[in-house]
Amino acid sequence: MKFISTRGQAPDLSFTDTMLTGLAADGGLYVPQHWPQIDPNSIKEASYPELATKLLSAFATDLNDLDRFCSKAYNTSQPDCRFRDTKGSIAPLAQITDQISIMELFQGPTLSFKDYALQLLGHLFEHVLEARNETLTILTATSGDTGSAAIEACRGHDRIRLFVLHPYERVSDVQRRQMTTGQADN
Repeated sequence: MKFISTRGQAPDLSFTDTMLTGLAADGGLYVPQHWPQIDPNSIKEASYPELATKLLSAFATDLNDLDRFCSKAYNTSQPDCRFRDTKGSIAPLAQITDQISIMELFQGPTLSFKDYALQLLGHLFEHVLEARNETLTILTATSGDTGSAAIEACRGHDRIRLFVLHPYERVSDVQRRQMTTGQADN
């Protein structure tokens, strides 16, 4: 599958090239050239890692072994998985009333919903960079959860260097500590 810029002036890219590029050269965002159709019955009984693999494989057609990376990120029996599995699920539903449930998206290492995408992305970055014999420097700025989730996702991946900027005294104490006390060489 190819990804195209919303401004239409940048080259079409594969999933892995889009992942490493970020914003399109014309300032647009990359979006799928078309939206794949996924049979709901094929994911009805899927575990979280299986669901992630099925959905991502419809877009990341140039990546092999997606099941391995989704398992690393989302299978709590795997040593690389950083999610807590307190209720038997990566994203458990908490029953509020007979009619209402809330999905608990704080089971990741930084307690942020952003962990759900970024934990997988760290593994994908490392895999693609290793295959290409490249390194990547990421510079991000945040006023909240993005920085700590990005740090935790890239922690320990040798081919990634990550720099996070955050405003002085404008993030919570927990967020500041998460962003400034990491124990990884990268």
